[in-house]
Amino acid sequence: QVQLVESGGGSVQPGGSLRLSCAASGGIFNIYVWGWYRQAPGNQRERVATTTSDGSTNYVDSVKGRFTISRDNAKKTVYLQMNTLKPEDTAVYYCKITTTRGAYWGQGTQVTVSS
Repeated sequence: QVQLVESGGGSVQPGGSLRLSCAASGGIFNIYVWGWYRQAPGNQRERVATTTSDGSTNYVDSVKGRFTISRDNAKKTVYLQMNTLKPEDTAVYYCKITTTRGAYWGQGTQVTVSS
């Protein structure tokens, strides 16, 4: 059974940093895409950053230059380093993987940016 476990969320002041982690387990093969998404109250879930098996990365414009996605294939873990956080980054952050057997989501981790 595929399981994604996220960690690293929390509360931080504007300008601060957080690092999210998402560890995958349970018979996962051929992960094509790792991604981070977020959903703020009243908003649709949006894609924040993705990284593919060929190493390419993609970011939503609002986080470019502030967030960095990376992964450790051996550990089946993806990370999201978030710097210079803003109040508008407040949301539940979800990781998602896309494999030959389909797509899987984590349970989400809350990130709150507030003074």
